[in-house]
Amino acid sequence: MTAIHYDSSLSDDERRKRLYAGDLFVYSPNSLSVELVDFARSMLEEAFAPLDPQTAQYHLPVEEYAKLLGEFKPRFIHHPECKRILPRLLSKMGCVPEATYFDVPRIRTSTSDDYLTTGIAYAFHPHRDTWYSAPMCQINWWIPVYPLGPDNCMAFHPRYWSAPVRNSSSIYNYQEWNQHSRFIAARQVNKDERPQPKALEPVETNPDIRLLPPVGGIIVFSAAHLHSSVPNQSGRTRVSIDFRTVHLRDVIEMQGAPNIDSRCTGSTMGDYLRCSDLTHLPETATAPYEKGPPPCIEVVG
Repeated sequence: MTAIHYDSSLSDDERRKRLYAGDLFVYSPNSLSVELVDFARSMLEEAFAPLDPQTAQYHLPVEEYAKLLGEFKPRFIHHPECKRILPRLLSKMGCVPEATYFDVPRIRTSTSDDYLTTGIAYAFHPHRDTWYSAPMCQINWWIPVYPLGPDNCMAFHPRYWSAPVRNSSSIYNYQEWNQHSRFIAARQVNKDERPQPKALEPVETNPDIRLLPPVGGIIVFSAAHLHSSVPNQSGRTRVSIDFRTVHLRDVIEMQGAPNIDSRCTGSTMGDYLRCSDLTHLPETATAPYEKGPPPCIEVVG
């Protein structure tokens, strides 16, 4: 059974063990998570001015909205300020800077009432990040930028932590995605034709777990957790920040959550930067991951 830990005092080593076993962690806002949110808001509100980013979808043609996001999101992702704040935030959360590696943060937008659910504002179906070439030791960090409600949040589907889902992850290669599909996201307005892994069988989405931390609060979970975007019917665009981490020892020892159904190829290992000095993971550590995740395990029961 998935346990939920609120403002846990566990060490990062113990937290990762629990995350690899399927637990979820929720933390209250802190000074650095709020700093990251405030920075994201300032950039976002400047980009949408004079409109409110939460309701701009009701005032812009969908093509113009997608174009605006397509220009804004890379500016935020690669802004030096993000690389300044994130290492400090992770250190505050108990991560060891010399052993913790992060990738650049993404801004996610989930519009309301099916305004835009493809491409640059992709509404994620039930999936595991490990279907997208993420290592089994990847930890996901998710922060709301504006207030959440049960009708505009993220949902976890814990019954599938130990139950495989027949899926098309074998079509996905991270390196090929970066070369071809990532850069056309803003053009995928009416239909998203990029090859993405999906479940090939019905997924029972109820019951689910919907966590609602306040603005600047943090949800931490394993990349192996099946999760999805709740269909947004709130009347407001949901905006969130997410980023990922790996721990060097877990990478080297190939520790992490069990792989029960991920068959993708390629690896995201080249994306991670060390908190202490922004260097990449050593090649000796990443080489075993180049072909994709380890073989699936046999699930008994």
